[in-house]
Amino acid sequence: MTDSKNINNPVGQGGGQRKKLSRAERQNNGPHRNHDRQGAADKKAELVRKMREKARAAEAAAGQASDDTAQR
Repeated sequence: MTDSKNINNPVGQGGGQRKKLSRAERQNNGPHRNHDRQGAADKKAELVRKMREKARAAEAAAGQASDDTAQR
């Protein structure tokens, strides 16, 4: 079986024409990658939000502890 060096030439691929891939798709930067990147950005935003909430809670707890010690 002969393999072609040109990705758009289906020699030896068996089964007709292959979809012509854009340069971005050949470099694995196709539309699916944009969706993956959006999902990653959403996860990161959620993680940052949770970390900020924990930091605020820790600050509030530390603030209450220092208020308690100041009153005594």
